[in-house]
Amino acid sequence: MNISRNFLLIGGLYLLVGISIGMYMGASQDHTLVPVHAHINLLGFTLMTVFGVVYHAFPAMAASTLGKLHFWLHEVGVLVLLAMLWMMIAGKIAEAAMFPVAPLAEAAIFVGIVCFVVNLYQHAK
Repeated sequence: MNISRNFLLIGGLYLLVGISIGMYMGASQDHTLVPVHAHINLLGFTLMTVFGVVYHAFPAMAASTLGKLHFWLHEVGVLVLLAMLWMMIAGKIAEAAMFPVAPLAEAAIFVGIVCFVVNLYQHAK
């Protein structure tokens, strides 16, 4: 698995989704989805692009177990969190219905970031 490439490609997909939501909001003048738009662009595009570039610059990080763990925790956590946020803001589910799944998704993202930082400390020399 090429972690750098995967982060960059998936980040690009999130950029397309984020830009599409932004275009929809601008055209419709309905800005209800601003939190989803912001989270998609930050957690999806920006962070994944940064991760992809870092893993490319430091291949030892990508080869480590921490790199693989980070990738999967971030991917699953972000996808679940964004889907739940969209459903809540779109009125498909109540905020209370996000528990305990959304906090677990947030925890997965956080643990993934911890893996990234430890990995960076160990291999980025």
